[in-house]
Amino acid sequence: MYSRFDVTILGNSSATPTKDRDPSSQYVRLGPHSILLDCGEGTQSRIHEFGLKLQKISVICISHLHGDHFFGLPGLITTMSLYRRIDPLLIIGPEGLRDILMSLIAAGDSELSFNIDFLTTQTNQSEVIFKHQDFQIQTVPLNHRIPCTGFIIKELGPIRRVNVDACQERNIPISFYESLKFGYDYFPNNELRIPNSEVTWPLPEKRFYAYISDTKYDEDIIPLISGADLLYHEATFMSDRQDRATDTFHSTAKQAAIIAKKANVGQLLLGHYSARYSDLTPLLEEAKCEFFDSELSLQGETYSVAKDELKITK
Repeated sequence: MYSRFDVTILGNSSATPTKDRDPSSQYVRLGPHSILLDCGEGTQSRIHEFGLKLQKISVICISHLHGDHFFGLPGLITTMSLYRRIDPLLIIGPEGLRDILMSLIAAGDSELSFNIDFLTTQTNQSEVIFKHQDFQIQTVPLNHRIPCTGFIIKELGPIRRVNVDACQERNIPISFYESLKFGYDYFPNNELRIPNSEVTWPLPEKRFYAYISDTKYDEDIIPLISGADLLYHEATFMSDRQDRATDTFHSTAKQAAIIAKKANVGQLLLGHYSARYSDLTPLLEEAKCEFFDSELSLQGETYSVAKDELKITK
């Protein structure tokens, strides 16, 4: 299991940028892998500002086609090409995204230096849309004004560590060590079983991160995000504007916290704040009344996906 699994907030504003907050975007690092969640205006500038690696991004997930979640994507792709990227890029997003991007590239008489693969999200059911040996990405259908999905990034890989001395004592061949890492027992013959627990040590539980971008209060997502180590849930408004939140298919800070509590997550990060709030403290206070382990996502901060308390890393 990789020790690094963290999320850097590139933007956390809703609809429009403010003087100190850009539209939605997050940079996720899991071991050697870098994944971008949404790509609002200013994303590539923030990547450079916060010392992250643009060309390390291998997967980009776009939740929906409201501009504050993908208007930064054409520029980011163009910059990758100007830097002579050669590695392929996977873009996961809603129907129509591919046509929009390819039309813009064609209109500019541009030719990319790398290939883009597209996977189209379904909005009526959850699916594991991409799977790598180290992680998988699962979609979460959301209740927004237009088709919209959240994303779950789950860590994969070995669940046990091989006890080499114990294996040698029992004459377990090295060729079976990889199977031991994934919890399999060893059968030297039909009458004998060597339990996995006798020749391995447990590794820490696999971690997962849930990104819930734009949605009204919807308990249908709870089974999908249940037990997440870190949940990012939009909190566009405070409860005194709950009618406005409902009308625009958004959530309040209180509603985000209720979802976190019912899903029994480890930590909650609030985000997607309305530009009307210059001071975010009241949103945090409102959330903490429902779910104490709530925190504000702050642009430029990096948050660990951890089993213990929320860790902010520089």
